[in-house]
Amino acid sequence: MKPIIDLTAVSVERTGERVVRHVDLRVIEGSWFGLIGANGSGKTSLLRALAGRLPFAGGSCRIAGVEMIADRPARAMHFGFSPPADTLPDALRGREVLELVGGNIETIWLRLGPLRGALGLDALLDRWIGDCSAGMRQRIAIGLAFAQGHTRVILDEPFNWLDPVAAFDLRQALRAMVDNGLTLMTALHDLGTLAVACDAGIMLASGNVAMALDSRLLVTAAQDPQAFERQTIERLRAASAP
Repeated sequence: MKPIIDLTAVSVERTGERVVRHVDLRVIEGSWFGLIGANGSGKTSLLRALAGRLPFAGGSCRIAGVEMIADRPARAMHFGFSPPADTLPDALRGREVLELVGGNIETIWLRLGPLRGALGLDALLDRWIGDCSAGMRQRIAIGLAFAQGHTRVILDEPFNWLDPVAAFDLRQALRAMVDNGLTLMTALHDLGTLAVACDAGIMLASGNVAMALDSRLLVTAAQDPQAFERQTIERLRAASAP
């Protein structure tokens, strides 16, 4: 099956330092692709570059068959992207932030589908962002990634700061949307979510691909998550060792 996102030997630099090195990955349309790795492994930098928030320092980035390695605005137009929750403006209400990005709230609800309930966004519409907890901000930030109706969405560690019920409901809603055609890329810390929710992925260590995670491996991982966790942690330790 032809990939909708095809990265070949891409690199990313931050403040003059190369933080992603010659990464290859391919994402099939209508699938959930997970990136996992330790803090500082390059997950966020890679996703921000793909979403047009950072430049690539080299390689090839093809989206829907079109080369976009040098075109940050074009990449940004192709993806819904969740901003860091702590950057949301304190002086606006939840409704105002959502409508600023996606227009009329009723249209936004149609675009969010099951995420509206999973994220509990109705209760946050009239709340000032400055009065929101970290978990509330995270729920609004995730909603913003879907507010414009993109069919390809990038989320950076979306389960951070969510309580167990909210994290479960979010995972179920995202999986349902992927099964209905959404193409989703997420950075993750949780090996359990990677094993049971994602269709494919990669493990990053020090900016390099330490392990490719295809669908067959993840099916096996879902059957024995403890063994998968042990093997993955061992691989991460070895790849991150100086």
